[in-house]
Amino acid sequence: MTTRHQDTPERLLTADDLERTPDDGRRYELADGRLDVSPAPKPIHTRAASRLSAHLNNGCNGELEIHDAPGIDLNGDRTRHRLPDLAVFDVPLPERGYFSVPPLLVVEIVSPESVIRDTHTKRAEYAAFGIPTYWIVNPLSDKAGLVELRLEDGRYQEAAQAHGEDVFTTDFPFALTLVPHWLTADGPWMRNIGGDAPGRE
Repeated sequence: MTTRHQDTPERLLTADDLERTPDDGRRYELADGRLDVSPAPKPIHTRAASRLSAHLNNGCNGELEIHDAPGIDLNGDRTRHRLPDLAVFDVPLPERGYFSVPPLLVVEIVSPESVIRDTHTKRAEYAAFGIPTYWIVNPLSDKAGLVELRLEDGRYQEAAQAHGEDVFTTDFPFALTLVPHWLTADGPWMRNIGGDAPGRE
């Protein structure tokens, strides 16, 4: 469950304050200077994130930076700070602090307690920051799904979606095919997650 931290002072917090948060497995983010705390992700969530990260890394041939839960400052005063489940960057690592430029892609893997935050709050924040593509993954064990949103005139518009054994295809930030079923299913996921991609046996 996402909560507002009870000890949040009246002043607005910045990303600098996050250095004092405990290393307890939870995720600490900032929503306009207020602390958002999320529990450690469940195993089905981490399985989907791990498999998608591996597939993205393979898909870009190491030419882009794929990061798991990177800290991103979404505004200049650093009072809006998020940790998307995955992000794809085409810029060098920041010399200090967190990323402060839009990645090419962010991915959020929803959980029951994060649906509103991921589909509404973060959708608006990521659009305002200028992130061109946003994927929302629903890691259902029986029928996982993915929705691709593309930024158009400052707002996200749905570009594609796929569920279960549908084949999701995109050309941005690079050409990729993906079968959502294999983000969560037991079995030979690495051999099957790309579907019938060219060159795949």
